[in-house]
Amino acid sequence: MQIILIRHAHSQANAKGILSGRLPNVKLSEKGVEQSMLLAKRLGSFPIKQIRISPMGRCEETIEPWLKELKVSSTNIVLTDENLNEVDYGSWSGKKLASLSAHKLWKTVQNNPSAMYFPQGEGLGHMQQRAMSSVHSALAAKGKGAAVLVSHGDVIKAIVASAIGMHLDDFQRIVIDPASVTILDYSSNKARITLLNNTGSQLNELLSSPYRRKNLLGGGAGK
Repeated sequence: MQIILIRHAHSQANAKGILSGRLPNVKLSEKGVEQSMLLAKRLGSFPIKQIRISPMGRCEETIEPWLKELKVSSTNIVLTDENLNEVDYGSWSGKKLASLSAHKLWKTVQNNPSAMYFPQGEGLGHMQQRAMSSVHSALAAKGKGAAVLVSHGDVIKAIVASAIGMHLDDFQRIVIDPASVTILDYSSNKARITLLNNTGSQLNELLSSPYRRKNLLGGGAGK
């Protein structure tokens, strides 16, 4: 089974260099709206078991053009998932990233994130646990096809790190851009990354092709 991780498109907060966190009414920027339209074309149509979306509006805005093209509206397939919500950055929410980079806890965020608890917010370790519970729920859901999870940069980075056995303290080494697509293949006993941080390719053929069920040697033969 494939888990398809999609980060929301470029937001107004991204444009202003602000850490918006869970602040309400953060919309997509003009660039983000364009990205969401392109994303719908990039994804195309493929077998889907479930679509799980963070409750933040920018995630819903990002995936809406694709859902309209697919004509998907069933609540049995499309779910709002609190476990995919943005990190609760607490008192850091709404502040400029440039100013936060001078905070005494910034080095902890960058170098030892597993120990980071945002003032009046949550810990990154807790975020990773809840995000992975969403992945496990998607894997356990009945039906055939891929599960699509629409979320946020740090959340997706934490999922990828957990899936490949990377310690959370190293998750800053992973880059997840706005409107990017990352694919985890769970068809074997350990998750494998088949796509990471893709922001421009047409993905329908990849998403519709058979899973890589065998262990690879010498890089494999491709799809």
